[in-house]
Amino acid sequence: MVSRTTADAKGDVVVLLIGMRINRFWAVHLWGPVMLGMLRMLRELEKDPARGLRSKVLLTASPRTYYVVQYWESKEKLYAYATAPDAFHHKAWGALNRKERDGKLRGQVGIWHEAYVVPEGSYEAIYGDMPAFGLAAAHGQIPLEKRGRYAKDRFAHRSQPEAAAEKTG
Repeated sequence: MVSRTTADAKGDVVVLLIGMRINRFWAVHLWGPVMLGMLRMLRELEKDPARGLRSKVLLTASPRTYYVVQYWESKEKLYAYATAPDAFHHKAWGALNRKERDGKLRGQVGIWHEAYVVPEGSYEAIYGDMPAFGLAAAHGQIPLEKRGRYAKDRFAHRSQPEAAAEKTG
């Protein structure tokens, strides 16, 4: 393990934050399936890398709030998974919507997501004595010197466009 590294991301980075908040601890029959559903979706995505999930980090913000930071190949692949009729997400989202319409979820469990497309030049990363984590787990990890010692240098880094790379390579 190299002492200081950075993520080897090239181009735009797609990040999805998705999670749940337990509003009523005793409503396990309502929030339990939401939590288990997310874990099932993550297993499904791990088994089928072509769907586009590159990496994920499971986190907790409090005893009530759990979420996943996901790194995707593209916003198109993220949207394709979210809307794919053959994906577990489609079934889980349908069941959640039915419970919501029937008034069974109100106040019991909160769900949320935020999606970001971060353009190249608008992200940077540094890892000290860390295995590949977060953005580096999604895109690879390289010695810090390859992108610059300072954050301003890493923000300024631009990957060579693939078309230009093919012409020169």
